[in-house]
Amino acid sequence: MAGTAGTPGTPRVLRAMNDRAALDLLLEHGPLSRTRIGKLTGLSKPTASQLLSRLEAAGLVLATGTTEGRPGPSAQLYEVNPAAGHAAGLDVTPQRILAAVADITGRTVGRFELPTPGRRTGTPVVQQVTDALDGALKAAGLARDDVHRLVIGTPGAFDPTTGRLRYASHLPGWHSPTLLEELAAALPMPFEYENDVNLVALAEQRLGAARGHADFVLLWNEEGLGAALVLGGRLHRGWTGGAGEVGFLPVPGTPLVRQVTKANSGGYQELAGSQAVPRLARELGIEDIPQGPYAEAAARLLARAAQADDDAHRHLLRTYATRLATGLASLVSVLDPELVVLSGASLTSGGEPLRALVQAELEELAASRPRLVVGDVREHPVLRGALESALATTRDEVFDTSR
Repeated sequence: MAGTAGTPGTPRVLRAMNDRAALDLLLEHGPLSRTRIGKLTGLSKPTASQLLSRLEAAGLVLATGTTEGRPGPSAQLYEVNPAAGHAAGLDVTPQRILAAVADITGRTVGRFELPTPGRRTGTPVVQQVTDALDGALKAAGLARDDVHRLVIGTPGAFDPTTGRLRYASHLPGWHSPTLLEELAAALPMPFEYENDVNLVALAEQRLGAARGHADFVLLWNEEGLGAALVLGGRLHRGWTGGAGEVGFLPVPGTPLVRQVTKANSGGYQELAGSQAVPRLARELGIEDIPQGPYAEAAARLLARAAQADDDAHRHLLRTYATRLATGLASLVSVLDPELVVLSGASLTSGGEPLRALVQAELEELAASRPRLVVGDVREHPVLRGALESALATTRDEVFDTSR
């Protein structure tokens, strides 16, 4: 007896599954011909033709060009319609909000940066968010109603029981228990929030060094030291969203920090955070210490040390690698991940020389020996992760042809 419409195995559900498979292939490979789609999906030519006609009528694919110039007869090519849907992402720091809008293919079509100079701004957070989003939408030539979903990335995490932002006392204005309700009232599209380092891990998992890996740790170091934990292919956030706040981790080599959330620091942050690099360089007698924010100074120092051939710079790189490995040893001893990704300018600037030193140190400090790699997503990785997160849900909604 045939099942009712919408149940597994019915023609409607099978068509929807084939439609989604074809759309995912077009996203991955770019323009494809009917014949190529048929081969990749295993569908017959007539079925592939019907599928493409159905998707074209729904506004999900476009006919674009032909295979003219290639061997054999020319064939019509098809691609995902970029205008089928849009998603937005925000990367929030104490200094600025960076906003971007991407079309359904993942191409960024609008970007805007809104300076938010710490506690000096009197603009409410909700207005800051909407101003940043509107700036990106204006750059893209879109309106708020054109966006299917927004993902906001911030330091720390919103406690699911209280609604308050935790582990981010340095982000002024974001700690009201009603903030999420206020944002929901001001935004016409669904929105989600996520820890910034978790979003970097998502970007690396989908686009970068962690593709194909279900168990990995991402260690991030820019203004603060943090980690993201991906277990069984999914982010592990912890009971209060605080999983991965490794800056608070007590480690050998630094005094024990009590009341770490009030101090907004901890042993590992003091040992291996960005602020430790210029201090260590001075202790080693290195001159010409870069000025400016700690993260920028650390990145420039480590980039220089990775290429220099003098004892002081080599010692800087070795000592800093040992400090990084000290905290990582605790993480990998508990989690036993397959992979560790080093990300953030203060780590990626050291490149392969720093990675190799950390790998060697970690193999002596921990029983498990994960492979270390340098992250591939370098340009605005938090924002890229926010867009990827928003796009994943948007595609599920827009590409669902079973409705």
